[in-house]
Amino acid sequence: MTKTDSDKSREWAAQAYALLKKRQEEQKLELENQEEQKLELENQEEQKLELENQEEQKLELENQEEQKLELINNARKENIPGPSKTIVSTELGEFDDNFTWSAMVLAAQGKKIDQISIDEIDWLTKLRRGLEETRKGFVTELLDKLGDDPLTPESLDDLETLLIRADVGIDSTDKIISSLRKKLNEEVVGGEAGIKFLKKELKKIVDIPIKNSGIDLLVPQKGKLNVWLLVGVNGVGKTTTLGKLAYLSSRSNYKTLIAAADTFRAAAVEQLKVWGERSNVDVISNQSKNADPAAVVFDAINSAIKRNVDLLLVDTAGRLQTKNNLMDELAKIKKIIDKKVPDAIVESLLVLDASQGQNGLKQAKSFSKSANLSGAIITKLDGTSRGGVSLAVSEEVNLPIRFIGAGEGIKDLRPFNSYEFVEALLADK
Repeated sequence: MTKTDSDKSREWAAQAYALLKKRQEEQKLELENQEEQKLELENQEEQKLELENQEEQKLELENQEEQKLELINNARKENIPGPSKTIVSTELGEFDDNFTWSAMVLAAQGKKIDQISIDEIDWLTKLRRGLEETRKGFVTELLDKLGDDPLTPESLDDLETLLIRADVGIDSTDKIISSLRKKLNEEVVGGEAGIKFLKKELKKIVDIPIKNSGIDLLVPQKGKLNVWLLVGVNGVGKTTTLGKLAYLSSRSNYKTLIAAADTFRAAAVEQLKVWGERSNVDVISNQSKNADPAAVVFDAINSAIKRNVDLLLVDTAGRLQTKNNLMDELAKIKKIIDKKVPDAIVESLLVLDASQGQNGLKQAKSFSKSANLSGAIITKLDGTSRGGVSLAVSEEVNLPIRFIGAGEGIKDLRPFNSYEFVEALLADK
């Protein structure tokens, strides 16, 4: 990028920042006005009650006390709030390199200045930071070695080593290096051009399974019951991921319900109920010890039909005594779904912990053979140097990545966007 282009990019980002800052101030003023109106109404109510009390003093003392107690009880029923389910709005951060980079990634995808939201900027910033360790593992080192010099066969050898170290996988690495060698044989490739070509090849790898699936963005289809089964071994963040999906779905105005079918793990049901409260989504569960997961799904489907639910999210067991038991349990759940709602749209999504690297890839291969998977959710990208496993899952298991997580907050799970992922993975130093 030339200095002129860089200056234009920063100027564009500055305009976007100023607009978001103004929008946030307007929202704060609106909230303050609402609070003032609320206080005014409360004052009016207090004055009204005071007048009523003065009138009641004319009555007998016993009747007056009874009426007073009744008024207090009624006030409690009407005015005492329950547990708050409000998610704190994202605050606009500093106008820094992270904001500028995030704004330009959105602009490159066709976003106008007035269409950019603080949530989008916040997510991209977290994604870039989350992939920092992976980026340090090969991109930063590669750029340090290359400088402004053209690519050489030796630099490709270095890149091959760095990609494997980042758990990109043997097949993905071979494909990338072969493409780069072919291009290098045809023309001289400078460092910047090499990075652009690398971005193109990485994006192609993760895009192929998505295009083959025929669904670019996985969302519930209106007019039918959508059932998403979340599968995976214990410890990968499956239950937490389901809670974040529930929030994302509910916030996107889909009627959502949770089935707590992981009845074998202690506290799994209670954990889901907490996420349900945060997301304002009901949880169907069975408190009995080692309850039948298929029975929970049966009850949840009945409830989903009665409520005209768009999306039923099912948390499944991550580990039983043997692998066969686990797969039998999943098959039993699937049979219940097919019998109760044969026209439902069913997705089996494998949750993988990016920090597990090649172990995660082995899990994907194992589950794909037995669980009829339709997609993957990559969690815990933040802080790991093994984010490249996402490419290995796409290339070696042919699984479309549907969602990625880069943080512990309820908003830190988003639909997978290959352009944003690759840009964050290969962001400049």
